[in-house]
Amino acid sequence: MIKIGLFCAAGFSTGMLVNNMKVAAEKKGIEASIDAYSQGNLSDHVGDLNVALLGPQVAYTLDQSEAICKEHGVPIAVIPMADYGMLDGEKVLNLALSLLA
Repeated sequence: MIKIGLFCAAGFSTGMLVNNMKVAAEKKGIEASIDAYSQGNLSDHVGDLNVALLGPQVAYTLDQSEAICKEHGVPIAVIPMADYGMLDGEKVLNLALSLLA
């Protein structure tokens, strides 16, 4: 099971993106646990994750977030604005999977 965390400023759209990612994972036959959290709670959840993704609205926290993730060996990236805006669950799932490769 792959555990993916999306970290944002606590917005409604991230929840919708999580749902779209779950659908994409199911279509690919990938067992994944995907949840959204506030970026301020990254340190509380990172230990349970395989990969972390930041919403574009909190991209400015990347350096700080990378430092937290590095301590736990968890890869992290910022979700591209276009994929986030289109709620493209497949592309964002592929981003997460590419970080694990």
